[in-house]
Amino acid sequence: MMAKLASIWTRPQRAARGPAPEHSRAEIAAAAVALADSSGLAAVTMRSAAAAIGTAPASLYRYVASRDELVELMADQVYGEYRYAEPEPGRPVANLLRLAHQGRTIYHRHPWLLDVPATGSLPGPNAMAFIEHTLAALAGTGLSGPERLETIGLFSGAVRLFAETEISQLRAGRDTAQWQGSLAGYLLQIAADGQHPQLAAALADQPAGDPADAEPLFDRALTRILTGLLPR
Repeated sequence: MMAKLASIWTRPQRAARGPAPEHSRAEIAAAAVALADSSGLAAVTMRSAAAAIGTAPASLYRYVASRDELVELMADQVYGEYRYAEPEPGRPVANLLRLAHQGRTIYHRHPWLLDVPATGSLPGPNAMAFIEHTLAALAGTGLSGPERLETIGLFSGAVRLFAETEISQLRAGRDTAQWQGSLAGYLLQIAADGQHPQLAAALADQPAGDPADAEPLFDRALTRILTGLLPR
C-alpha cells in the first residue's frame, strides 16, 4: 500500500472544537508571499512569517506544521492570481495559450516560485481550480481523461521552463532579445567555417519579411508544443 502524502490540504483549516483561529491560511500565505517577493524564498522561515502576521513562531505551528506546508500555502496562493474566461469551443490551443500567458506573468511576478519543486506536494484549492479550467479547455479534443491530465503536466512544464529561461537571463543582467541576437550572430560565424552544414542550412532557412512582424517566440513555441500534444 502506498504511503499517504502528508499535506496541509489533507486536514481541515480549523479544528472541530476550540476557539476560532486568529489568522487564516490566506492571511499567512499572503504575508509569506510578500516576504518571498521582496527577499526570495530563502527569506521565508517560520520565524519571519510569524513576525509578518504579528504572532510568535510557536503560534504559527497552530496553522502550519512545517515550513514545507507554508510553501504549499504560498504556491497555492499565487495560483489564485489566474483569471478564467469561458473556453472557446473548438479552440483548445487558443484557450491554453491564454492560460500560458497568465502563467508566464505569474512566474515573472513571483520568481521564487521557480525554487518550489514542481512535484512532491498535493494541489490546493486554487491549483485545483486551474486544473479544472485547463481540463475544460481540453474538452472536445478527443483525448482521454488520463491523456488530458498528462497534457496539463506537459503544458505547465513548458510554461515553467520558458519562464525559467527568461528569468535566468534577467538575473544574469541580460536582455533575452539581445542575447538571442548575440547567439544568432555567433552561430552565423561558426557556420561560415563550412564544418557545420546542418547548422548553416538551418540558419539560412529564415522566413521572408520583417522580423518585427514575426509572431512572438513564446506564442510560436507554445503553439507548436500544444499542437503536437493534441490530436489532429
